[in-house]
Amino acid sequence: MLKRNFLTGCALSLAMALCTGAVAQDKDFPSKPFRIFVPFTAGSGSDTSARFFGDRLAKQLGQSATVENKPGASGIISVQALLALPADGHAILLASNSPISVNPISIKNLPYNPMTDLTPLAGLSRNMNVWVVSGNSKFNHLKDVVEHSKKNPTKPLSLANYSAGYRLAGEWFSNMADVKFNHITYKGGAQIFTDLMGDQLDVGIADLGGAAALIKSGKLKALAVSGEKRHPDFPNVPTFIDSGFPEYVNYSWTSFYVKAGTPEAIKKKLIEALVKVRDSREGMDFNKASGSDNMPYFGDSMLKFQQDELERFTRISKMAGMQPE
Repeated sequence: MLKRNFLTGCALSLAMALCTGAVAQDKDFPSKPFRIFVPFTAGSGSDTSARFFGDRLAKQLGQSATVENKPGASGIISVQALLALPADGHAILLASNSPISVNPISIKNLPYNPMTDLTPLAGLSRNMNVWVVSGNSKFNHLKDVVEHSKKNPTKPLSLANYSAGYRLAGEWFSNMADVKFNHITYKGGAQIFTDLMGDQLDVGIADLGGAAALIKSGKLKALAVSGEKRHPDFPNVPTFIDSGFPEYVNYSWTSFYVKAGTPEAIKKKLIEALVKVRDSREGMDFNKASGSDNMPYFGDSMLKFQQDELERFTRISKMAGMQPE
């Protein structure tokens, strides 16, 4: 009896200690500025989103935030920077569909598992893609690109991307339209736009938000957007569906992540603050101005969404005949 009472007392003491520890973590967090890692160059749509939401998330919790751009290797560099730090919630990764749901099927021996090494906080935005050319390009419609490619099969047009997700989107269309492209991967959208305007590239794939200002100014010309419907800010730009490719619908998305193992109390505090920022009038206006929609997912629902995306991209990669490299 004495032994059983002793064990019961120990169990209660342990539970109280764990509970007290969780409360202390929640109360003391955050205790230092946030570091937000972005796998793309400064000036990209994802970078702008990270700075907006990161700044307001930090202010919600009484801290500051520093954005660190670590482009390259399809997001691997940025992911590894996060994973090298303690799982204490002070380091956050902005990730898109590429490092989360595309890399696992496109990169051999990926040095991380997005389903087990990273924990989603909340989705931020969903953005249709746009295929763009220089403002003075001879191509005015997507069909112009397809017709030119079919007439010149030995001289493929250059098609620029800046993530594994966009590369997969390009390969998918190439297979669907039965044309060849010279796929070129950049570290960010800004350099793609510069090279397009300098006539160093033929076509580029980007998020609509990042290219919107240059399209409106006439420096870039939009051939098609990848949404289910035309974007309200660009009613004259057809969708791929309008252009004769009814199955081609594709969105890029962004979400904030922390390292797996981050205490539940801290994750809960981050999620609540982030959802509050995202769903505020300011947050919704920011996404709208960027050509994006709010993503309604957070926590477990975001985890399920990214799993569904992984399965979708797996089907697309098989359709396009792509192999991990």
